Amino acid sequence: MSKHIRLNAFHMNAPSHSWAGFWRHPRDRSVDHNRLDYWVDLAVTAERGLFDGVFLADVFGIYDVYGGDAATTLREGSQSPSHDPILTVPAMAHATTHIGFGVTANLTYEHPYQFARRFSTLDHLTQGRAGWNVVTGYLDSAARGMGLDKAREHDERYAAGEDFLEAAYKLWEGSWSGSAVIRDRSPRGAYIDPAQVRKIVHEGPYYRVNGFNLAEPSPQRTPLLYQAGASGRGKAFAGTHAECVFLEGQTPAIVAQAARDIRQHAVDAGRRADDVLLYLGATVLVAATSAEARALQEEYARYVGPVGQLALVSGWTGIDFSKLDPDEPLQFVKSNALQSTVENLTKRAGRAITPRDMARFDQIGGRGPFIVGSPVEVADQLIEWVDQTGVDGFNLRRLVVPESLTAFVDLVVPELQSRGRYATQYCPGTLREKLFPGRGPHLPASHPGARYRYA
Repeated sequence: MSKHIRLNAFHMNAPSHSWAGFWRHPRDRSVDHNRLDYWVDLAVTAERGLFDGVFLADVFGIYDVYGGDAATTLREGSQSPSHDPILTVPAMAHATTHIGFGVTANLTYEHPYQFARRFSTLDHLTQGRAGWNVVTGYLDSAARGMGLDKAREHDERYAAGEDFLEAAYKLWEGSWSGSAVIRDRSPRGAYIDPAQVRKIVHEGPYYRVNGFNLAEPSPQRTPLLYQAGASGRGKAFAGTHAECVFLEGQTPAIVAQAARDIRQHAVDAGRRADDVLLYLGATVLVAATSAEARALQEEYARYVGPVGQLALVSGWTGIDFSKLDPDEPLQFVKSNALQSTVENLTKRAGRAITPRDMARFDQIGGRGPFIVGSPVEVADQLIEWVDQTGVDGFNLRRLVVPESLTAFVDLVVPELQSRGRYATQYCPGTLREKLFPGRGPHLPASHPGARYRYA
């Protein structure tokens, strides 16, 4: 049997996300990202479509590479203002029953001791539907905001990430016995058995911990782990730790190679290849007919802000696009930003890509599959990408809110279901159990975090 395609709604707590400028569209609601009803409506619609989750991107800091300052980013609303994503999740969880929540959180400016409590609490409040997208941060603006001179170097960020995760695993997995919480209501009863709670002592090169997790074990203990690293070092990190990985790539060849690399890294780390689910970032625009979808594409394209889009790409790549001729082919430059994005736009692209290309509303500008058409045409292309590349599904990029997501749920999901390529109901249990049926709510024994489990 052909495998079911998996989906996340890919959003950000900001007026623009992957496509700058759509907040200007008269039917777009993303200027309401500071309202709870905006997020509740999103989660309810995605759950109606049986999505695995709402995947919340985040960037800590501001894009200030384009033009040497943040003026363009601010004026165009290019992922700015950027509000904290984690605070939206409890409201969405309260309004839904099954859908999961992958929340991006930058570990560089956190400490494992406080961070473990926050995500344990989130996992409790969502009844086991919380996930953490592990990012290490790359913006110098964030470092300066935190009182530092610059961001850590690329590979050092991952070394620090390894240390952070080890400390967090110890707190989530090893601090409390599963039977430590007694809640004995008798006159002399205890709430917790102190003998079953132990102090964690971690002396790492970047982080030190001496204390126990302040929160009792949550349904999943360790939240489901997402990761999006696609450089050589990033893929090794993802293969070791991640349970879900977010990929990008303009061609099936780029994506297929990244998928093979990550699964091989998982095997090298002592895990199974299918211990990791792969989600490819995709832009999908669907309407009842192909002609209507193409008309909608032309309409949407008028609202993409070219300068705002280049401010985003400058931030992602570390290359100031304001200094380049619009038709000058991009050249590979090693930077401290997202190395895989630069490589995909230069070494792996298969053609010359210019700044003008990056500002267009198409597959190059979208850095991944750009699918426009009727429900049948969209389903055909989604299935083709999955079957050609080995990915498990897609992170659907936010377009015009809410109509783009609503159209996908109403038109594409039934088409995929009719072909036996999409789920017709949710699996029971926590987010980890829904994504990996039959494996239980906690990290599997093959995962490196499991070695710290309370014995």
